[in-house]
Amino acid sequence: MPLSLFWSKALHRALAAADHGLPVFPLAPNKLPALRSPHPGELCRGECGLLGHGVHDASSDPIRVHQLFKSAPRATGYGIACGVPQRWVVGVDLDRKNGVDGVAALDALAVRHGFTLAPTVTVLTPSGGLHMYYATPAGTLVPNSASRIGPGIDIRGAGGYLVGPGSWTPKGVYEVISELHVGIAAVPAALLDLATAEERKASRPVPVPVPRDGKDRGDALVRFVLEAPEGELNNRLFWAACRAFEQYPGNEGIAAELLRAACDKGHPERGAARTIDSAKIRAGRSAR
Repeated sequence: MPLSLFWSKALHRALAAADHGLPVFPLAPNKLPALRSPHPGELCRGECGLLGHGVHDASSDPIRVHQLFKSAPRATGYGIACGVPQRWVVGVDLDRKNGVDGVAALDALAVRHGFTLAPTVTVLTPSGGLHMYYATPAGTLVPNSASRIGPGIDIRGAGGYLVGPGSWTPKGVYEVISELHVGIAAVPAALLDLATAEERKASRPVPVPVPRDGKDRGDALVRFVLEAPEGELNNRLFWAACRAFEQYPGNEGIAAELLRAACDKGHPERGAARTIDSAKIRAGRSAR
């Protein structure tokens, strides 16, 4: 099927989501933002006014959506931004792969904490997992997390996104499987409590201290990259690389480990290498 047809379908589905007030932006076949950053490695969230800031480009304005897709002719899907003021939505991403069943884990969590999962917009992923959308109270900051509240249960909150239904990837298409009349249900209070309980921990730059010597040095930075939620991989890679060059000047081995970790998470190697190079330059400036 011609790439242009995938692009056209992605735009159509993205506009439909935007019509429901959901902020969207174009994705490449690898599920990463389709627009290149105008300044790789810089921690800009779109304040510059240019396109290419991933989830921070997301909009529910159809004119803006058309502009985004026109600038991304190789897009085959779209992302739905979570935890933004336009539409307070949290995504529950349930993985079913590598021996982990996030769906079963969420069911067990519901039994353990006494909450019921109301029918809501649900999307089947190509790997057999589920994306479930829930509405949160306005102003609620839900942090992104990966398997923190349960194995295979990833939470997409502020700064995160889910791949929108109808998006095409080489592994398949994301398909809505909920009933047509089902909208986005309110998130169960107990589930919201679990998702926000570790907000302070999630906001720390590095989840564990970084050793300065020994064979394990740099492992925490690598884990920080490997645990990056969707939409935050490049930012985490840049931050981790900056710390690596600042704390271990001249140790290119840690940079190589960070590059490998980013690529394992789906970051294109060339782009990841550019981000690490930018971090090296930034770290060098800071040391002056």
